[in-house]
Amino acid sequence: MDYLWTPWRYAYITSADRASGCIFCDKPRENDDRKNYIVHRGEHCYIILNAFPYTSGHVMVVPFAHLDQLDKLPRDAAHEMIDLSQRMESVLRKTYNAEGVNLGMNIGKCAGAGVAGHIHMHVLPRWTADANFISVVGETRVLPETLDQTYEKIASTLRT
Repeated sequence: MDYLWTPWRYAYITSADRASGCIFCDKPRENDDRKNYIVHRGEHCYIILNAFPYTSGHVMVVPFAHLDQLDKLPRDAAHEMIDLSQRMESVLRKTYNAEGVNLGMNIGKCAGAGVAGHIHMHVLPRWTADANFISVVGETRVLPETLDQTYEKIASTLRT
């Protein structure tokens, strides 16, 4: 039996904040973007790092409005979500030399949404043959940088 110890996740799992409401509504209200890994705020949406990324550079574009279906999102917010996703594609190609980009939404719990009550768009960089041995066989992700390093890279590129 192999064990992968991740003690830093304990704070998240046992956090009282986790049960108090919607993480996508709560984080932008805290007004500490660096602590919450919010790299950009738009008029209707913001960009936040995924706390448990598939790859380094994995972000989410999240509307400020708490909505559970894409068809409920007002047109201006939907357009901004796509505009920010396009911008992030450029940022990820420039910052991480991404050869491709995954873009997607899981709408509803049965579709795999971790936060089913608040829609959000995942945007993450990809590279040829990036599904390595440990990911495929060990079902473990190895990330080469911390979230703080990812925040700095993405935030600085978004500012330019």
